[in-house]
Amino acid sequence: MTSQRTRERLIQRLKEQGVSNQRVLDVMRVTPRHLFLDEALSHRAYEDTALPIGYGQTLSQPYIVALMTELLLSLGPRRKVLEIGTGSGYQTAILAQLVDQVYGVERIKPLIDKARARLRLLGLRNLRLAHSDGGFGWSENAPYDGILSAAAPNMVPDELLHQLAPDGVLVIPVGSGEVQELRVITRQGDSANFEERVVEQVRFVPLLSGLSR
Repeated sequence: MTSQRTRERLIQRLKEQGVSNQRVLDVMRVTPRHLFLDEALSHRAYEDTALPIGYGQTLSQPYIVALMTELLLSLGPRRKVLEIGTGSGYQTAILAQLVDQVYGVERIKPLIDKARARLRLLGLRNLRLAHSDGGFGWSENAPYDGILSAAAPNMVPDELLHQLAPDGVLVIPVGSGEVQELRVITRQGDSANFEERVVEQVRFVPLLSGLSR
């Protein structure tokens, strides 16, 4: 089920859904999504669906991973990116192959421990992960010219906006309930002004505060 033909079918589906960034598609094609799932679910790795990874969290649908990554890169290359909600590490792996440096935060310790092991196995070194509260970002390493959130706050945290570099891009689902809005927020130069647009409706786990061990 992890054959190249299975992966190619997924890439074709992503294209049909409108993903057009060739670099994103190429990285999605070669990244072994099955490594980011428990063995019992690995046979479903190349379906275009979200899958459980334990602790009430999910591995995002490939289309959503590709779309958010494409949106993050839509204004040009991103050098330094913060990821909120590392989870299994799959989105981290995609980003690490497309940007210079990835910083990832995850509030659930067993998840980030597993993610570290998987990313080491893939030989990805241009990343740093922390067991911390994603709602506060990671201020010590700010500013970031890209921030991507894999969890949905009720409102966009001011802390994340403050950690955006000039012309930085924040891709984040926002809202309570089962369905949220996927938003792209761009800082206008080095000003305190932000341009915001809604891309589409999505479903994400909520962005929770506090740490879990």
